[in-house]
Amino acid sequence: MTRLALIASAILLSPAAMAQTPPAEHDHSEHAPAPVAAPQTPAADEHAGHVATPPTEDKKPMDHGAMDHSTMDHTKMGHAGMDHSGMKDDAGGHQMSGAFGAYPMTRDGSGTSWVPDEATHGGLHANAGDWMLMGHANLDLVYTDQQGPRGDSKALAAGMFMGTARRDFGGDTLQFRAMVSPDPLMGKRGYPLLLAAGETADGLDTLVDRQHPHDLFMELSASYSMKVSEKDSVFVYGGLPGEPAFGPPAFMHRPAAAGSPEAPITHHWMDSTHITFGVVTAGWVHDNWKIEASRFRGREPDEKRYDIETGELDSTSVRATWNPTINWSLQASWADVTSPEQLEPDVNMTKYSISALYTRKLANDGEISFTGAYARKDSSEGGALDGWLAEAAWKPDADWTVFSRAEAIETDELGAVHHGPVEDVSRIGVGVVRDFRVGANTTLGLGVLVNRNMVSDALSPSYDGDPWGGMAFVRLKIG
Repeated sequence: MTRLALIASAILLSPAAMAQTPPAEHDHSEHAPAPVAAPQTPAADEHAGHVATPPTEDKKPMDHGAMDHSTMDHTKMGHAGMDHSGMKDDAGGHQMSGAFGAYPMTRDGSGTSWVPDEATHGGLHANAGDWMLMGHANLDLVYTDQQGPRGDSKALAAGMFMGTARRDFGGDTLQFRAMVSPDPLMGKRGYPLLLAAGETADGLDTLVDRQHPHDLFMELSASYSMKVSEKDSVFVYGGLPGEPAFGPPAFMHRPAAAGSPEAPITHHWMDSTHITFGVVTAGWVHDNWKIEASRFRGREPDEKRYDIETGELDSTSVRATWNPTINWSLQASWADVTSPEQLEPDVNMTKYSISALYTRKLANDGEISFTGAYARKDSSEGGALDGWLAEAAWKPDADWTVFSRAEAIETDELGAVHHGPVEDVSRIGVGVVRDFRVGANTTLGLGVLVNRNMVSDALSPSYDGDPWGGMAFVRLKIG
């Protein structure tokens, strides 16, 4: 674990080093975000928030030093440090609020989770009457090769297609969201991923050294938030499937992880509940704080990847999230999960999670992000297993992304006997993506990543030491 600790420390320190890069001309990273006004009916003049009056005999030229910048529409000002492209603004020029309260829309992550306010918000936006529609697509064509006697190679398609419909009623917001995935096309056994374990391909055996595919329907949800005061709102969220209030945002929605097409081996510690077939969440937002609780179905999806499952909402989770500045999002959560594994229906799990997400804009449309997270699984049959995660991503400009991930887990699922002795294993990966803009809202990316798997002495013979692995991928991104 010492070698992983050194690697993880280097990764966590890398954003701090990158931050020495001169920030954008308008860098607001040291200030907390201003309150976001509730959306209102747009005025006839879309420039009403910031109109320069030409000099006349009766009027003096505009004094910019005396201007009230609180009414400016920063989304049209081209600040490299503020990426709000595609955002709709109210008549006062304020950035559009989030789905669950009076905070910037860029804060919304997967489910009801939060990311830093400065995280890039992509997607196509359109209006249909009183509704705002948003869409986003991300498709990866991947070839993966995992070395060693327990490795394998495979070509596959992964990604997501997401659509949102939203309507605002004064300070209240109604939102519907749907997300589907091409993952089932890769087959029930998913793809090779050394040191990963969880779920099943045939209803008989647990997948080991492989990442299971996601279901076709990753989210079908609805939410409603109601304004209580200028800084307070309450909300309810329901999904079939949906994401309960536990852990950091799902890995494909974390800014530091978005560049990688590979799932983390800590998935079943941190965020495997992001596809839950039955969840209801209620929460309260106060300024930069959010407290929420969920009641959800604890069973993870079965091997039938095209259906929608139902069952009793038998599990509970609670999460507290705090965004102290526009660059940080911190959360702590707890979950009591009933019978998560299909092959072990009598085993329950208690989970704990803490995480910190950081994002900062740089000049030339650049960005740095990192994730630091810890989670623990306590089994009803005794024993606790820890998982650690560090992710970092650096975009020096709009065309290149360099990303890395370091993980360590305690696991009893990789030995000759399932749920045998607990072993310490770890994994480190580094990759790069080069994006090419092929349309106004479309990019094509070419990427590679290399990873090293580090196993315990007891597992070393079966893995033939510490095997290497890698991926090459082509990414189509719309929005």
